[in-house]
Amino acid sequence: MTRQEMTEALLETIRQNHLRDGYIRLVVTRGVGNLGLNPEQCKNPSVIIIVATIALYHEDFYRKGLSIVTVATRRSNPASLNPAVKSLNYLNNVMARIEANLASADEALMLNDAGNVAECTADNVFIITHGQIFTPPITAGALQGITRSVVFDIAGEFEIKVIEADFTRHDIFVADECFLTGTAAEIVPVVKADGRIIGNGKPGPITTRIIARFREMTYKTGTPIFD
Repeated sequence: MTRQEMTEALLETIRQNHLRDGYIRLVVTRGVGNLGLNPEQCKNPSVIIIVATIALYHEDFYRKGLSIVTVATRRSNPASLNPAVKSLNYLNNVMARIEANLASADEALMLNDAGNVAECTADNVFIITHGQIFTPPITAGALQGITRSVVFDIAGEFEIKVIEADFTRHDIFVADECFLTGTAAEIVPVVKADGRIIGNGKPGPITTRIIARFREMTYKTGTPIFD
């Protein structure tokens, strides 16, 4: 498919599903073929377009914040699977999600092989300390998410510095604020990590401003986010 054909197919899928505000996922597979691992056995790739409404977290979580727990399942090493590749190879993420469920946490915090924070099962991680925003670099195993990039833009508007740097879960424990970003999650605050309260246990002022600005940019205005 050409870029124009892909665009038209996407728009037509949206039209057929009468969707104005929702989630879009494009999936490209190697196509029909046998069960072997050799992709050359599949001559014509297949394109699947999924459009749906999805809410990863209830609105209460945006008002009150999430709890996260560090899990034993590590993020895939960037040397074995490039984090810039957006694939459906989610097995270790699913295993981490199961660990979070067993710990009665809302999300799982995944570390890399060096013991530094990589990301959560489906979200990028940000912390705020002394008025500066920190997030793991792509080399730590984090996906270069679209919403992650938007946070960089919003922070620039607010003249808040964003630093890509390795940090550990201890840095989350002592942070002033913490939040996660993702396509489905958008921007959601975190108020507890491994049972430890972050900041004052409520979504922080910078996180609140970033969420409000993001919702302005995505036309989600009219409903207050925080009481």
